[in-house]
Amino acid sequence: MASAAGGSAFRPAASRPARPMARRPVMADVARLAGVSHQTVSRVVNDHPNVRPQTRDNVLAAISKLAYRPNAAARTLVTRRTHTLGVITCDTDLVGPASMLYGIEQAAAGSYFVSIASLPALDHGSALDAVERLLGQGVEGIIVIAPSTSAVAALVGMPGEVPLVAVGCGTSAPLASVAVDNAGGAISATQYLLSLGHRCVHLVGGPETSLDAQERAAGWRHALVQAGIRAPAVITGDWSSRAGYLAGRALAAIPEVTAVLCVNDQMALGVIRAMSEAGRPVPGDVSVVGFDDIPEAEFFRPSLTTVRQDFAELGRRALRLLVQKIAGARADGPQQPVGTELIVRASATGPGG
Repeated sequence: MASAAGGSAFRPAASRPARPMARRPVMADVARLAGVSHQTVSRVVNDHPNVRPQTRDNVLAAISKLAYRPNAAARTLVTRRTHTLGVITCDTDLVGPASMLYGIEQAAAGSYFVSIASLPALDHGSALDAVERLLGQGVEGIIVIAPSTSAVAALVGMPGEVPLVAVGCGTSAPLASVAVDNAGGAISATQYLLSLGHRCVHLVGGPETSLDAQERAAGWRHALVQAGIRAPAVITGDWSSRAGYLAGRALAAIPEVTAVLCVNDQMALGVIRAMSEAGRPVPGDVSVVGFDDIPEAEFFRPSLTTVRQDFAELGRRALRLLVQKIAGARADGPQQPVGTELIVRASATGPGG
């Protein structure tokens, strides 16, 4: 190692000249590249209607080429809008609420930022606190995922000046809301099982406080009554595979049970496992249909016949309704429900397989 007296060539890193950082493009750079004024770029960024299509295309091409990102704070000062929406949710470990949240985020992408308040439970006090917190972040409106009777009750009486839309709260909540056609989905699943030749369809239902579970049970019951069949007692569960397993063990002990509708796919998985252990294979001895069409449903053994919910469409409709309310439109009740689709796979056949 060379000594200091020997004239070492070592130079501390701190004394080396620093590399200049690349400057982020600004609006003037976009204007220069597109050959337009600074004001024209501002109009395009803020989606002003008075811009010729060709000019708009040129500005957007320049924005893309320069990877220009508008300054959100400056944009808010000019437009008086934050382009931020709030979402209040709970039970995000369940497929339904989690899928609704994803559908909302996907629908908002590119148009709005989404700020999420996740609560362990949704009551009036916690909902008010969440609304205040989101308003403090400058949100323009709020979507609430409200899948239970207590959640809907918590939203009734919210401040009217807050644009608010509920999702997943059934089709008769006294709120501006969007929901899946749970009853219609259950009707189609029940009618399908009856069309295969089953003389009755048993139901593994969800929690009594769940609006989705209530409407699915109502649809199942309606289909049986329409067919002149007396609805048997419902076995309720908590949405889990374990609850389905316990329900399946009880149903397996009843010889006349040949068809089972479950109000979600996880419980259907538990029912299939219990039936198999009891020596009543699915679909050879008992047919099982679920609800949700979770990504794993196709890979159950057997693959699960189920009712598919369109969470992407649910998110789009919720966002569209909220934007209308932000603009001042009146929308005080439930909207047209989002339709479902019966996905036929291998878990249901005629009696005796």
